[in-house]
Amino acid sequence: MEELSELLLQRRRKVDALWEAGINPYPNDFRPEHTSADVRAAYGDKEVIEENPQRFVLAGRILARRSFGKAAFVQIQDRKGRVQLYLKKDTLGEELFAEFENYDIGDIVGVSGTPFRTQKGELTVACDTIRLLTKSLLPLPEKFHGLTDVETRYRQRYVDLIVSPDVREVFFKRSRIVSLIREFMTRHDFLEVETPMMQQIPGGAAAKPFITHHNALDMDLYLRIAPELYLKRLVVGGLDRVFEINRNFRNEGISVRHNPEFTMMEFYQAYATFEDLMNFTEELLCHVAQEVLGTLDFTYGGVPISFQRPWQRFTVKEAIVHFGDIDAKSLEDRDLALTYGRKLGLELSDDIGYGKLITEIFEEVAETKLIQPTFITAYPTEVSPLSRKNDHDPEIVDRFEFFCAGREMANAFSELNDPRDQKERFLAQVAAKAKGDEEAHYMDEDYIRALEYGLPPTAGEGIGIDRLVMLLTDSPSIRDVILFPQLRKEAK
Repeated sequence: MEELSELLLQRRRKVDALWEAGINPYPNDFRPEHTSADVRAAYGDKEVIEENPQRFVLAGRILARRSFGKAAFVQIQDRKGRVQLYLKKDTLGEELFAEFENYDIGDIVGVSGTPFRTQKGELTVACDTIRLLTKSLLPLPEKFHGLTDVETRYRQRYVDLIVSPDVREVFFKRSRIVSLIREFMTRHDFLEVETPMMQQIPGGAAAKPFITHHNALDMDLYLRIAPELYLKRLVVGGLDRVFEINRNFRNEGISVRHNPEFTMMEFYQAYATFEDLMNFTEELLCHVAQEVLGTLDFTYGGVPISFQRPWQRFTVKEAIVHFGDIDAKSLEDRDLALTYGRKLGLELSDDIGYGKLITEIFEEVAETKLIQPTFITAYPTEVSPLSRKNDHDPEIVDRFEFFCAGREMANAFSELNDPRDQKERFLAQVAAKAKGDEEAHYMDEDYIRALEYGLPPTAGEGIGIDRLVMLLTDSPSIRDVILFPQLRKEAK
C-alpha cells in the first residue's frame, strides 16, 4: 500500500508540474482523424511499405512502452484495437521527447505519423508528434494478469474494458446481436415500440416486483417485470406486429443466470400461433448466430452446440420421461408423481396442483439436460395464466419455452384473448397471492377491458437477450455480458 501511495503521489506531482509549466494535462482541442483499424486496413497486408506512406492522426491510451534511451516503442489502444508507435528523440525534438518521457501507462495521447515495418515485421507508426490529452492518476493493473478479482472486474468495468480485449469483444458482439435482432424484426414488418417502465399494476410474468413512489401523483408504482400486457394492448389497438427491446426488473435472487435488471425482446404477432413462433424463433436465432459467429456449430463451456435445423421438440411430460426415471403412465397418476417429486428432493405440499407439480418435476429432471436447442411444449394451464388453453386438452396451454445449454432462453404462447377466461385466471392468481405467493399475478381490470374490445388471435414471445449473448460469446455468467451488473455496496 505504501508503494502504491507513493506511485499515486508521483502522478499527482506530474500533473502539478504540467500546470506549473503552462501545459494543460486535460486539453480538449485534439481531433483524431483515423483509428488503429484504418492503419491496419491500409497497410496490414503490405509486407513492404512505400517510400511516402499515408500520414495518420490517432488518439489512444498508452498500454505498454519500451524505452531505449533516445527512442521508445509504445502501444496505444483506441476503440478499434491496438497499434504500436515508434518515438525517436531526433524526430520529436529534445523538448517534446523529454515531455513524453514523463508520460505513464494509462495516459491518453494524440499522435501523428507514418507507418513502417520493424525488423521483426511489426506494423508500427513512426510518430512526428505526440501530445498528452488526459493524465491518468491511477495505475492500470499489472500487464500480464489484468484484473484477477472477479467482483473488482464487474465493479470497475471501465478498467476491465481497458485491459481486457476479450471483454471488449463480448460487448461489441452484444451490440451486434441486438442490432441484428432489431433489423430482423423490422424486416419482417414488426414495429418497434416503447411501453412504460413504471406501472401501476405489474404484469406479464410471475415475479416479485420492485416498488417505487411517485411524489407528484402520490402513489406507489412498480418497475415492470414484463412489457407483455401493454404490448398486447397495442395489438388490440391495431398494431398487429410489435416488439420491444428493453429492461425488465425482478426483485429476486442473483445468480450466474439472474440479474435484478435484465434485457428482453418481447414481440407479438396477430393471426399467428405458438407453432408459427417456433419456426420464426429458429429462423431468427440461426440468422443471428450465423452473422455473429459465421457458423451454426459452436461450443459453450467446452460443449458442442448445433443450431442446425430443425431443433428438437418435447412436451413437458415427454421431457420428464425422456430424462427422468418415471414412465408415462405413472406420471399421469398424481399420487405417484407426487411421490416421485419428493424422491427427487423437491419440497412439495400435499395440496400442490398437478400442473405445478409436473412443472417442478420437469425443472428438476430435464431442464439442465436440454443442451442442444430444444422447444418444450404443452405446459400446464395452472402455471400459464396468460396463455390460451389448448382446444383439445384444457389442462394444457398452447405454449413453448426454448432451452439451450441447460437454461431457458425464450418463452412464448398463443395468447389468451377470451376476456372472461382471462378474468377467471387473474382471480385464481389473486387467490394464490392472498395465500402468500409473492410471484402470483395481480388483477388488471384495464387489461380485461382492453380484451373486451377484442384482441385478435395472437402469439407472443419473450427472448432473454442477456442469456442469448452468454450463449453466443461463451460467457459463463450473466454478469459477464452486462456492463454494470448489480452488486452489493462496496466495502469501505
